[in-house]
Amino acid sequence: MKRPKTIILIGIILLLTGCTDFFMICSLNPFYVEKNITLKPEMEGRWSAIPLKMKKVPNKEESPDVWNKMDTTSVWKIERVINKETRKTKLGKDSVVFIPTDHYSVKLLGNRSDSLFYKFKMVLFEVNKGLYADFMPVENSGLEKSRFAIESYFKVHTLAKIDLSGEQCKISWLGASYMKDMIEKKRVRVSYRWVSGAGRLLLTGSSEQLTGMIEHYSGESRFIDWEKQQAMLKLNRIK
Repeated sequence: MKRPKTIILIGIILLLTGCTDFFMICSLNPFYVEKNITLKPEMEGRWSAIPLKMKKVPNKEESPDVWNKMDTTSVWKIERVINKETRKTKLGKDSVVFIPTDHYSVKLLGNRSDSLFYKFKMVLFEVNKGLYADFMPVENSGLEKSRFAIESYFKVHTLAKIDLSGEQCKISWLGASYMKDMIEKKRVRVSYRWVSGAGRLLLTGSSEQLTGMIEHYSGESRFIDWEKQQAMLKLNRIK
């Protein structure tokens, strides 16, 4: 699908969801390049989620509630994706081969039944010793139940800063209004389109351009303060 048609389709989908408040910036392309991908075994497991409030900013209203019920009542199950393939042996017999990938699945599950509500692909990557995650939806249903699903309804990418500490993991997503403010004040240069029908900014730059943005700006709080993003969660490991 050509890019202009894709942007128009995204605008239509955003209107159909009936959601006018968006807290995460979205990109048509991944925020990472292949050489920066990393694996963190300690990310795997089952987690409970608690919403976090951003640091108070002088002369600004308190941040609105971001997360919907399903985001914080679900069990977040994170595991490395392992593909299964059937290959022929030299003797012509079928043999099952398990092939680990370089990404993770993030499943939001029901507390008791382990029924799947939502599923996302997560790629971890490092830039200037900082750990980040690129999220893209794989399976979404019942959009009204999850803020995370609404933000990522179309197969676009969202960017989060990851802070792993023992049995806890803090995730802070780069905000849509935060990014819009940086672009308008020319604090950062990156290709984008304004989806007028949905009233939402959409990044259209290449993965290389987005990686350059992260290299130059995300490591300094004067450019991107990860404590002042509206969409933040703390995950606690479930033992």
